[in-house]
Amino acid sequence: MLEIKHLKTLQALAVHGNLVKTADALFMTQSALSHQIKQLEQSYELTLFERKSNPLVFTPGGKVLLNLADEILPKLQQTERTLKQLASGEQGRLWIGVECHTCFEWLLPLLRQFQNQWPNIDVDLISSLSKSALHGLEQEQLDLVITSDPLQQSELEFHPLFSYEIQLVLPPNHPGRSVAQGGESQQAWWSPEDLQDETLIVYPVAEEKLDVFRQFLNPAQVRPALRQTEMTLMMLHWVESGRGVCALPKWLLDSLTEFAHLPRVRLGPNGIWSTLYAATRRGTSQMPYVQDFIERIQQRMTKSVE
Repeated sequence: MLEIKHLKTLQALAVHGNLVKTADALFMTQSALSHQIKQLEQSYELTLFERKSNPLVFTPGGKVLLNLADEILPKLQQTERTLKQLASGEQGRLWIGVECHTCFEWLLPLLRQFQNQWPNIDVDLISSLSKSALHGLEQEQLDLVITSDPLQQSELEFHPLFSYEIQLVLPPNHPGRSVAQGGESQQAWWSPEDLQDETLIVYPVAEEKLDVFRQFLNPAQVRPALRQTEMTLMMLHWVESGRGVCALPKWLLDSLTEFAHLPRVRLGPNGIWSTLYAATRRGTSQMPYVQDFIERIQQRMTKSVE
């Protein structure tokens, strides 16, 4: 029966050209090498090379097996390297689902740094704003999901990344409100009822995924007029031009200096807060590159929201 050791032997014979050098290269005695070749020849009832040639000349049957060795052995070696890298966490897949519009602002720069550190990890970023990324994670279509909606009684693991306040952004000189310029409102905070007659600019996602509805408006049964856009900058541009108000993470607003002149207020006396999580399947977070990715987010964004 043909075995991997036979292919390695034939490849070594082709390289070294005679039995003596091949036996030395394979750390075998010449008699053991000869016995292995004789068994192989008996199995197929043919000779593999001309015995008296120097260097060795392979017969047609020997060439068939040598060609097989040249095809199979490099693939085997690559597979062995891959398995070792997987075991050590140096190679793998990290397909990331994102259930957060504003996450792209910090995620893309972070991914560049991560890929430089882990060049053998297959990284892909998949927008999951219109479907359940967590379902894709359970089905192994994704490897990690950034979400603010941890599931109860789930087989998934949810790793807290960072918490942040969501603030309401107002147009300059907002009519009917005592509002100062420079990013602060003279009215310390707004109640849900203050939004009743406003146009709230939101992302085009289900309302239950937006904290301004889930934590603030829905409990008070307040529903303002809505306007939607997928782009954060367009959202702020509309606010700037007096077309409505919007609720965005404070860390994001702090980073967009071109809109620093827009007044902001807290939602409720203590503000509303949200936490982002990295969701993984059980055990996946133990992979070194997954651990590193999660820690990078925690370190970078904890500083940003302080």
